Amino acid sequence: MELSSMAERNLDRLKELAEGFRTGRLSVRQYLGQLKTRFDEREPKVKAFLPEPTDRFERLRREFADLESQFQEANSRPLLYGIPIGVKDIFHVQGFPTRAGSKLPPEVLHGPEARSVTILKSAGALILGKTVTTEFAYRAPGPTRNPHRLDHTPGGSSSGSAAAVAAGLCPLALGTQTIGSTLRPASYCGIVGFKPSYGRISADGVIPLAFSLDHVGFFTADVEGALLVASVLCEGWNQESALSQPVFGVPEGPYLKKADREGLDHFRRTCSRLSEAGLQIRPIDMFEDFDDIILRHRTLMAAETAQVHREWFRVYSELYHEKTAELIRAGQSVDPTLLKACRAGREKLRGEIMRIMDHYGLSAFLAPAAVGPAPPGLENTGDPVMNLPWTHVGLPAISLPSGTTPEGLPIGLQVVGRWMDDEALLGWAHQIEGFID
Repeated sequence: MELSSMAERNLDRLKELAEGFRTGRLSVRQYLGQLKTRFDEREPKVKAFLPEPTDRFERLRREFADLESQFQEANSRPLLYGIPIGVKDIFHVQGFPTRAGSKLPPEVLHGPEARSVTILKSAGALILGKTVTTEFAYRAPGPTRNPHRLDHTPGGSSSGSAAAVAAGLCPLALGTQTIGSTLRPASYCGIVGFKPSYGRISADGVIPLAFSLDHVGFFTADVEGALLVASVLCEGWNQESALSQPVFGVPEGPYLKKADREGLDHFRRTCSRLSEAGLQIRPIDMFEDFDDIILRHRTLMAAETAQVHREWFRVYSELYHEKTAELIRAGQSVDPTLLKACRAGREKLRGEIMRIMDHYGLSAFLAPAAVGPAPPGLENTGDPVMNLPWTHVGLPAISLPSGTTPEGLPIGLQVVGRWMDDEALLGWAHQIEGFID
């Protein structure tokens, strides 16, 4: 079953909207009216957002009226003036309960507004609403469907945020990634998903899954939109950094063997297209110990999840989904010495990857953004293994739409940059987007 209105690609380009709203060339009020029509048509099928007790768009109109009264002159308007955004429901947002996809009482989970949300609101963004997340950003899925095929998963854990942008319900949505929770849903839904270097966007005010691994990321329709948002959210952003002629590495070996046949064939074809376009791509043998990396990441995640949920789980264990409870119980048994070794291994691997990049003169890596297209069914959110090593070491990564299967399901290309060189990564991604769009 397809959502027929998704036959067209989403035309709500964030940069164009933001420029139009700031200058007054485009009407925010008119846009919100059009968005309501779209929301009424598509949201009941996609189920990307949490319901609100009162009229969502009446609230938005009031909030925009307040914003408009603050910035009556066009030249005073902030960068994201009037842009409606979705916020994954593990971010605290003033005036909204935080449920984190769980059955726990919202008052138990409450906290001060997420720093990233406050920054976006200060930049003029309007909160369209909370988006569906898997329970506590782990594996227990919510009701959200893939806008391209309603009987397929949108991915997770940032399910609602990815589906909302893909369905044209908002031009920007916040997500997180602890293994593959931003890039994988972006790949499945055919949009751009970006997670910066670890810590480059503040995670303050976000319910953690594993604080050593959690990244705040976001979804847009294209790279230009991602560049705009990164300039607002990423600490110390410097878009003036110069770009040289890029060299891209492909991590051959055990890692690529995790992709399925369809996903790997598509990735090889995409690399061939980029080579034919003049980009330099080098195969690199690496990750010979990939299974050990997977084990270390999952051990670290389980241990830190158990720490985060220690008190909540003690009181409300019967309210947790079994998948989440299983992770917490596994984490409770992790020895502190092993946990310390896992964290040290993370730092060591990052250094090894950077030495490989230096040795071969690599600007970035290319890899599949997911093992393949979105699998059928809504019982699971797919395999995040293609994102795991890059998340483990905290390198910046982006998923770009790179084509579709014969059945019309999107597939994405993952581009991974150097540590803390997010500006260059998005520059390369913008270049690549032009070749594969």
